[in-house]
Amino acid sequence: MSRNQQWAASRRDIEQSRYWISPVSRRTRWRKAVFNRLLAAFGLGLRLTPLYARGRRNALDLKRIDIEMALPGLPLSFDGYRILQVSDTHLDAFPALVDPARRLLAGLEVDMLALTGDVHGAPPAPIAYSVDLLMQALQDVHVRGPRLAVLGNHDPVEMAALLEEKGFDVLVNRSRVLERGGERLRVTGLDDVHNFYTDAARAAFEDHDGEYRIALVHSAEMADFADQAGYALYLSGHTHGGQICLPGGRPVITQLTRCRHAAAGLWRQGRMAGYTSAGLGVSDPPVRFNSRGEVTVITLRCA
Repeated sequence: MSRNQQWAASRRDIEQSRYWISPVSRRTRWRKAVFNRLLAAFGLGLRLTPLYARGRRNALDLKRIDIEMALPGLPLSFDGYRILQVSDTHLDAFPALVDPARRLLAGLEVDMLALTGDVHGAPPAPIAYSVDLLMQALQDVHVRGPRLAVLGNHDPVEMAALLEEKGFDVLVNRSRVLERGGERLRVTGLDDVHNFYTDAARAAFEDHDGEYRIALVHSAEMADFADQAGYALYLSGHTHGGQICLPGGRPVITQLTRCRHAAAGLWRQGRMAGYTSAGLGVSDPPVRFNSRGEVTVITLRCA
């Protein structure tokens, strides 16, 4: 059995079990089921108020964030390297986002596309539908280098193969080494660790030859482990920036089991820099309050 087959079998075992597994512990699913029912009831009630239309307009009001990150030790050849981070698209749950997302991204030129999980959203929808909508949103982006992806907690094991068919290199507890001007940069991607954590995720951080390192992980819950392993930058999503936030953008719920300081935007963990995207899409109900959906262009700079 190949490494990929072993991962798929392990992932399916967790998908079909009565538990989720995070770096903290194994969690029974009933609490999440109760939360989902309460959220569904909230959504039904919200639809009966004028706030629902306002929340949908907010969800459609996307923004592009441009960040320059000065990173100590960055190889000189990667100074100016541009990464487009797209996360938590969930377009099957809210297809109306496709057109504004495409307009926002049209004409953008980057060196790398980093897709940080949760392409899928609504379990009844076919995952191929989610991928097709994603490709529509991305069709006018010019990517000079790799298209890398990791899986999120909403993405079933079959999502990896569908993304590979569309030209993505799906990093499941493994790395891809990029070379530029004779210098190397290692990008390590993990399977989702919020629901599908295994020891292979942490082991992937230790598998390197000393290159400069960037981590792509759907949630920030491995931030301290990445810092201990010598990573310089950690890109994640998962939280939607709260989606429904208090005034000032403070998330009400983060859905993180650990490293909660990394719930949104820029953050630091020890010597490592990190960024948690608010995501392009939304979970049900398809509304945002005091938060905006986003894509992020990160330009790497030598400190």
